[in-house]
Amino acid sequence: MNRLKSILFTFLFIALAPLAHAQTKATAKTKTDATAQIALKTSAVCDMCKTRLEKSLAYEKGVQAANLDVPTQMLTVTYRPDKTNPAALRTAVQRTGYDADDQPADTRAYDKLPECCKKTNAVHSDGAKH
Repeated sequence: MNRLKSILFTFLFIALAPLAHAQTKATAKTKTDATAQIALKTSAVCDMCKTRLEKSLAYEKGVQAANLDVPTQMLTVTYRPDKTNPAALRTAVQRTGYDADDQPADTRAYDKLPECCKKTNAVHSDGAKH
């Protein structure tokens, strides 16, 4: 009878050991899934800019969400700090053609924006949206 218990115990130990390891691994993964948020002042002026910026940031490594509030020109980005950082996110905004805080847009990217999305467009000086 003791031999049967010993065999049963050994079998259970072997069968359940991977589950204990998986639990530890899942817990460790949860700890690295932390997110951070940053708000960037942009030069975006309309809903087309909103679409362009949010789509562009969606392709950036570590970005989980990006939302532009057009009236305030504030882009809020939720990201994983273990995958990216605020400097990289500012650079991504600049490469899309928009200013990021006090850093100017990449000139080539800005030149490729539709005229309506350029901050120098007179339409935007009177607060009109399109």
